[in-house]
Amino acid sequence: MTTIPSSPANNSLADVMPSLAATLGTESPNPLALEPAQDAVLVLVDGLGAELIRRYAEQAPTLAAMATRMISAGFPSTTATSLTSLAVGAPCSKHGIVGYSFRISDSEGSTSFNPLRWTLDSAGGPTAIDRFPPRDVQKLPSLLELLAADGVDVTYVMRDDFRDSGLTRAAFRASGDYRPANALDEISRAVVETVARPSRTRRFVYAYFGDLDMIGHIHGPGSPEWLQSLREVDAFIADLATDLPRGCRLVVTADHGMVTAETSIDIDTTPALLADVTTVAGEARVRHAYARPGAEQSVLSTWESELAGHARVLSREQALDESLFGPGRDHADRLGDVIAIATGGVVLTRSRNEKLESSLIGHHGANTAAEQHIPLSVR
Repeated sequence: MTTIPSSPANNSLADVMPSLAATLGTESPNPLALEPAQDAVLVLVDGLGAELIRRYAEQAPTLAAMATRMISAGFPSTTATSLTSLAVGAPCSKHGIVGYSFRISDSEGSTSFNPLRWTLDSAGGPTAIDRFPPRDVQKLPSLLELLAADGVDVTYVMRDDFRDSGLTRAAFRASGDYRPANALDEISRAVVETVARPSRTRRFVYAYFGDLDMIGHIHGPGSPEWLQSLREVDAFIADLATDLPRGCRLVVTADHGMVTAETSIDIDTTPALLADVTTVAGEARVRHAYARPGAEQSVLSTWESELAGHARVLSREQALDESLFGPGRDHADRLGDVIAIATGGVVLTRSRNEKLESSLIGHHGANTAAEQHIPLSVR
């Protein structure tokens, strides 16, 4: 059985859509050197890390055989950031969706913002659509807009509630046909029907499946429930690779991997971590702490001391100097004054402010291989 190489990833998720656009004949870079095709289908399986495929290759023989290349999800390795990087072909330092949540400002002031739900304060907070319109928060054009402008028919296959979500409108941006689908058989049917008949028009299909990630969060990656979902995903990809017509390029990838929580540090019950901090954002594997003006150095020192041995703690300036979020400083004000990246199996939870998230077993967001390395399968 062919398995994913363990060598470092030389390409990233931001290279996928430019390469697919080039495959379909547009004037776009092709860093993945994909061959030309009349039609192309991109399937993104949320949470399908390359390290997990390698570890459970016997449960996913098709994925293990097809995923002969490995790329990086980028940092942070979280869905809202990764999907935007995929759609616009750039890291979050350029598009500005710098995490699961982060601080954002307008004329009314600053607030915590969750781009996955497009809400204020928390995932369950009030909508941010009116206050922070998607195309104002993320201003880069998407590669799907390039395809549409070049005459390619664009089709989305994903959950119906994603159709007009803030994240979809911010990242993918292009109008197109929408085929609502939840289950794998619904996704497969919608994809195959879209490209089955011969057409003089080039076609691009983006399909998304999120259950593997959800199950991993709740039960943990490698759990019996997660393995069952992995087997179902593997069978789905095997059937899709067989059923798609000749001349249709199939690309399968993911937005991040996942690790299992082992040690929890609760920020909400650790007073020292909240001292002089106005906002805590991010997620359990990557935290952004926004300090009271003038207290940045004090907060940095405290977080370094409190999280020693559990997280890498650095200042905003250090993160920018290291290009941790990508090159440039376009959205530096959205980053925390202090950034904490959990190590090992540590999670930095918030039991009072993020009750659901703090109860999860599977997590992602940091820059370990298990979280950042994702597969690239091309047929």
